[in-house]
Amino acid sequence: MNKKGFTLIELLVVIAIIGLLSTLAVVALGSARVKARDSKRLSDLKQVQTALELYYTDQNAYPVATAQTLGAGSYACLGSGGFGAAGCASPYMGQVPADPGSNSYVYTGTATGYVVAATLEGTVSGLTGNIQLTQNGIADVAE
Repeated sequence: MNKKGFTLIELLVVIAIIGLLSTLAVVALGSARVKARDSKRLSDLKQVQTALELYYTDQNAYPVATAQTLGAGSYACLGSGGFGAAGCASPYMGQVPADPGSNSYVYTGTATGYVVAATLEGTVSGLTGNIQLTQNGIADVAE
């Protein structure tokens, strides 16, 4: 008799190969997500820098604050009166971005300068780990 079909060994080999390929795909997707979140962090910081420089141009000072989390509470928008909880008048930034992961952007500012601290999960554009945005740009925190 001639029986057609797959043997148990053939099925197990195919299932093992599919399992291996799906594991590799999940690992590759995880690193892509890290890179995407880090790229979003850098983009957010550049947008915040642009808004703060526009604010400085109009107000001749930066918003004054000590260690405040951006994108939440009273630091959700940036208007002519500085940071606000919502509905800022003449907004420079209608919605201040929050960190896409479990970290946060921390703003500290005086009338003449500011620092926004953030943490990268990987390496992007030569930056890694703890970074900070100042009026001079984005740089690694000197450890």
